Amino acid sequence: MQAWLLEGWGADGSLPVAGSVPGRLDPNSEETMKLITAIVRPECLPEVKAALFRAGVTGMTLTRVSGHGGEREVIQQYRGESVVLEFHEKVKIEIAVSEPFVEPTIEAVLSAARTGQVGDGKIFVQDLERVIRIRTGERDNAALTPVTAEEVQRVALAAAGGAR
Repeated sequence: MQAWLLEGWGADGSLPVAGSVPGRLDPNSEETMKLITAIVRPECLPEVKAALFRAGVTGMTLTRVSGHGGEREVIQQYRGESVVLEFHEKVKIEIAVSEPFVEPTIEAVLSAARTGQVGDGKIFVQDLERVIRIRTGERDNAALTPVTAEEVQRVALAAAGGAR
């Protein structure tokens, strides 16, 4: 994600789509960058991924994790023994974005992952000091833009439109 100028937003308040406003991306911007980490239920992952793609966020790292928050322990039977499951399976999504994409990213995750039940997860936002794309040596905001963002968005939007 590169830095967006305000003119990149749709007149109807819609989210910007990477590359949709020619000449409005500023890869050399000194804007701050953030690392957004979301811990969500595994069954919510397809919806979260689609919501992020619609928001113009296509670069992410996924990790399967186990954790314990406000959820109650679950007691299951295993080979005739009662077993207490203290940790629950989750998915950790890490996303590096420039400042204009912080709120759209948060809103995309919230809209797709919220069930209203204990255990929906958390979103953490941290400052990101530097980013370097290894392949090209691009740095900071220029390194945040996926090479195939427009293609990924087009496919995701087409799939979302056909799933209705």
